[in-house]
Amino acid sequence: MSAKIEAACASQAVDVVVVGSGSAALSAALTSARLGLKVAIVEKSDLIGGTSAMSGGGTWIPANHHAIAAGIKDSKENALAYLRATAPEGWGQTDDHLWQAFANAAPDMLQFLEANSPLRFEMIAEPDPFTEAPGGVPHGRMLSPKPLSRNIVGKWAARLRRSTMPHIFSYKEAVDSDFYGAPVRSAMRLGPTLLRRYLNNEAGQGSALITGLLKGCLDAGCEILVSSPVTDLLIDDNGRVAGVVCTREGKQHEIRASRGIVLATGGFEWDETMLRAHFPGATDRLGSPSTNTGDGHKLALKAGAVLEHMDQANVYPTIPTLYEGRLQGLPITFQISPNAIVVNRHGRRFASEYDFNLGEMLDRRDPETGESVHLPAWLIADTRFMKSSAPFRYYASKQPGWIKSAATIEGLAVRIGVDSGNLKQTVDAFNRYSVNGRDEEFQRGDNRWERYKSGGEEDASGNPALGGIETAPFVAMSFNRSILGTKGGAKTNEKGQVIRANGTAIAGLYCAGLTMANPIGTRAIGPGTTIGPCLTWGYICGRSLAESQPV
Repeated sequence: MSAKIEAACASQAVDVVVVGSGSAALSAALTSARLGLKVAIVEKSDLIGGTSAMSGGGTWIPANHHAIAAGIKDSKENALAYLRATAPEGWGQTDDHLWQAFANAAPDMLQFLEANSPLRFEMIAEPDPFTEAPGGVPHGRMLSPKPLSRNIVGKWAARLRRSTMPHIFSYKEAVDSDFYGAPVRSAMRLGPTLLRRYLNNEAGQGSALITGLLKGCLDAGCEILVSSPVTDLLIDDNGRVAGVVCTREGKQHEIRASRGIVLATGGFEWDETMLRAHFPGATDRLGSPSTNTGDGHKLALKAGAVLEHMDQANVYPTIPTLYEGRLQGLPITFQISPNAIVVNRHGRRFASEYDFNLGEMLDRRDPETGESVHLPAWLIADTRFMKSSAPFRYYASKQPGWIKSAATIEGLAVRIGVDSGNLKQTVDAFNRYSVNGRDEEFQRGDNRWERYKSGGEEDASGNPALGGIETAPFVAMSFNRSILGTKGGAKTNEKGQVIRANGTAIAGLYCAGLTMANPIGTRAIGPGTTIGPCLTWGYICGRSLAESQPV
């Protein structure tokens, strides 16, 4: 093992080079290796796992074998109908062939990963956010990896990227135990289990996902090179991508690949120039490794690729935390509280705060100018919101001045610079809705997803999503866009091959994960619709490479 860690990225030849080490990259590497190819994984950082390692590990896979075994009725045809029904307008004209490829491959991918790694997934009770849409299901598509000990990867355990989230919990436990709302009760309830995990170096969520994938790759014979940023592609006289140039210990080295290269380096959110160009308006925090600087995007452009969906991202609420010595975002839907609302720069609500795609609405752009419609935005709440979660207050202290308070709503409006009359009218209207039990503007708490998130029973009366903002002191905090990973990038075909503007494939170049033009963009169609497609497109790339002809 240590020989592979220390091996120089010297001039060498393999079948496949995978650039990156997140879920898409490791899925591509594992698939390629298990289908008989010699694989090198080249990682820029000294840590393995990328954005996926920091994530909750939620994995949306329609028609999966766990759901089928549990008697849940689902199919690839249902999945495709759902993808088509819930996509943004016009996307079907450009991405339908990719939806078909995903729907067909995703169930097979999950079985392949479980057969070729220690990963084991469990179903989560979360419904599709658009359950009522054609092809939607009340549960069964959302999965998460069961906890694994990092020790199974030996000396590589120290190189697994850690998260801002408490991965000692599984995804299911974090949701079911309400850790963020009642941490002491959660810890006491799961005390013996958490102690065992601590002693065994076990973790769930994204940590388990990357641990299992990495173990599968090591067992399949993949060579792994860390601290080796790829700086260029090797392109032969016929325009075929034939390898990479990487830098290790200050020296350049070449790795040639007879089958091809997979770019899976994550998003571009930490490249300030690219972020400003594609995401105008206020951004609160980023929630990914700072190595996500669009390296794969830039390499793809050099090879003649066309980039698409560059204005798409995993936009998700975050609270402040410290990671690697800097302020970053810890993803949590803290706005889901009966005593809180979100308003835009005019002091008006613009969506249900419980909507799964609040991030998409927050990021809405003017179609003519491209500028933000709602930002800067604010969460407005009363004192009950502040008292409801000790973890929230702890994390909020990481960003002094983030929370602003006042004795009146009008005074709060002055403090945050919004129209006091508008804000007072908005709060008064929300308080009326809370008394009446019906949000007349945005139907908060009415659909299946929002009932699930508010704890409301299917047929029960009342609406626990509504609670009013009445008790001083009142508080406000910025609720601007936070980005967990951009989702635009190199346009690909249904085989994962990167294509040019004229639609032709660039020989030898493949792309997956957040480096590709993701066919599921900012509008997430279920919990786990970042990780699920990342794993699936990595699998598609690996399978395509195994079917290709060596050069």
